[in-house]
Amino acid sequence: MQPCAMITAPAEPRLLIIWNSHTGASQAMARAAADGAGIAGALVPAIDTLPEMLMGADGYVFCCPENLGSMSGLMKDMFDRAYYPLMGQIEGRPYATLIAAGSDGEGAQRQIDRIAKGWRLKRVAEPVIVNFAAQTPEAILAPKTVPSNALKQCRKIGAALAEGLRLGVF
Repeated sequence: MQPCAMITAPAEPRLLIIWNSHTGASQAMARAAADGAGIAGALVPAIDTLPEMLMGADGYVFCCPENLGSMSGLMKDMFDRAYYPLMGQIEGRPYATLIAAGSDGEGAQRQIDRIAKGWRLKRVAEPVIVNFAAQTPEAILAPKTVPSNALKQCRKIGAALAEGLRLGVF
């Protein structure tokens, strides 16, 4: 009698949700995306993200605030640490962005898109930019509550990327 071969299910595609937050808004948006992704999502603070984690993921959600017209410093630091070690190794993987902004969020969005273009990632969802219209120092530094409709949109992004990865669409 021949021994039975063990059959295992393939691993769930991994969606890495990398976030940085100062006022709670980006963290809430990233958590909503992770809730949407379910078991396929891995929520990791930008400061703790290593190039190996990006290499091991099948897709990405980048979530941060816009600070002074740019992506947050800790998100930029994550890209600085990972960019060259991953050059030419993650091409074609899907990504989406979630930005918490005090005004328009376009500066942070452009920076992330430029880095993603260098890595040759593929944007698979329109950017989600939540504008809090915070213009005074007090408003900028105050804790933020993300509107429920925006959190719903973030959950949909997480779910759509996770499902697209599972189905091999991306």
